[in-house]
Amino acid sequence: MNQLAALLMLASGAIHASVNAILKSGGDKMSSRALIDGFSALLVLPFACVVPFPQDAAVWLAGSMLTHLFYLLCLVKAFEAADMSAVYPVMRGSAPVIASAVAVILFGEPISWAVAGGIALVSLGTLAVAWWNAPGLKAIGWALATGAMTALYTVIDAKGVRAAPSAESYFVWFFLALGLCIALVFAVWRGPVFLLTARSQWKPGLIAGALSLVTYGLALFAYRLGDVPRLAALRESSILFGVGIAVFVLKEQVGKARLAGAALIAAGTGLLLALR
Repeated sequence: MNQLAALLMLASGAIHASVNAILKSGGDKMSSRALIDGFSALLVLPFACVVPFPQDAAVWLAGSMLTHLFYLLCLVKAFEAADMSAVYPVMRGSAPVIASAVAVILFGEPISWAVAGGIALVSLGTLAVAWWNAPGLKAIGWALATGAMTALYTVIDAKGVRAAPSAESYFVWFFLALGLCIALVFAVWRGPVFLLTARSQWKPGLIAGALSLVTYGLALFAYRLGDVPRLAALRESSILFGVGIAVFVLKEQVGKARLAGAALIAAGTGLLLALR
């Protein structure tokens, strides 16, 4: 079951990088995010009629909504401030360390020295990316804030999906509540700009919205099967896919330091995948 959870999380990481590449390549980032989450909510809406509301996980669901709101705000600001190849590794690589600390200290999740070593390699890779050719303090600040929010919602959703009657129940109501909330808040925030963005970017928004369901759906199912510290670090394999997309699709310049950091992250991911 742990290996299945690991494979689910690896696939989740790859798709997550694609979603963020679509967001980064768009025009107005906040409007694009409103489209993505709004479409996610519309896609799961029919299932709300057949999947029960996860009453036992309601507190975790509410906490996740609030955390994701701040997470997406920080994410948008980070992408507005710098290249994806510069900030994406920082925001994703800092998350597993924080998530592991919270999960172990506050919730008593198990962690071995081998898992800690894999997490350390992922984190060192992140530092390598952030230290050389840093995109600036403002961008780094938003990226680290995004990582902190990622860590927080990771632990909250892991507890929530385990408290829910089924992974499907938490999944549907999570995306329905989050999508409606984010779409409404960000669309109102941007006003007329959102309408202009929706007219030209609705197709990428729909694709990214569908992919968002897949990437976080895989993560939620994995959290019911395995331990949070290992799985949180494995999901950050998205950094590798993110750097690849930044280079080959977005045509960003990536130096040797960022490639070295990606190699460390790959080593840490390989170690975590090898563990049973």
